[in-house]
Amino acid sequence: MHKFLLRLVVRQTVQFWSTLISAVTFYTCIPIPTGWSLEFRGIAGVAPLVGLLIGGILGMIDFGLQYLGMAPLTRSALIVILWLALTGGLHLDGAMDTADGLATQNPRRRLEVMADSATGAFGAMTATAIMVLKISALTNLDTYRWLALMSAAGWGRWGQVMAIALYPYLKPRGKGAFHKQWMQIPQDILLGLLILLGLCGLPLLSEISQWRLSLAMVIGGGAIALLTGAWFHRQLGGHTGDTYGAVVEWTEALFLCLLTSI
Repeated sequence: MHKFLLRLVVRQTVQFWSTLISAVTFYTCIPIPTGWSLEFRGIAGVAPLVGLLIGGILGMIDFGLQYLGMAPLTRSALIVILWLALTGGLHLDGAMDTADGLATQNPRRRLEVMADSATGAFGAMTATAIMVLKISALTNLDTYRWLALMSAAGWGRWGQVMAIALYPYLKPRGKGAFHKQWMQIPQDILLGLLILLGLCGLPLLSEISQWRLSLAMVIGGGAIALLTGAWFHRQLGGHTGDTYGAVVEWTEALFLCLLTSI
């Protein structure tokens, strides 16, 4: 019995790490050694963990640049550019395509416009707005910048998980269709949520008076992630791979803006 349980735990652990590594390969440009076993089924469920990894890397780089005495605005701009580089522009491209589609007056042509790889005026304006919001918000954050980066990237991808779980996928043969197919409910929802709750509670370890910050990060992050996905669903009647990216980008940007007011 004990040997059976041990084998089960080992198998589940190996499967989890394989899925996580596959998610890193899919969602980022972080190099993974060739020859590693990859399992892309269910990677959406661990996307919030990938967000924490991205935010952690950016937080360490930000700390190093601060130590070197770099000005806040320049430092923030570099961090946001590196943020974009780490994801290969995957989510921002989705946000741009979504903006171009929603700008179309004929609702029936929106998915067709979103599938077009050419970037329109509304897509370019959307990318500019997101980048400006992130840079401005980060510049105005003096403390807990590492926590802001990790939680923003985490909540953004948890919003994607919720969009996949709650709403229909509009293109059965689209690139994001397998996310919906392999989504496990409620496990995938709870995994990211519980980890983000723990992350947002970290300020309490240094000072109990920081409970307002932790509470605002939890309520604000969760609300922005949910409402962003709901808004795109209302506009389109469902989601696509592009809107998943839009949920990530807008949740990240709006969450950082929220933190500047706390």
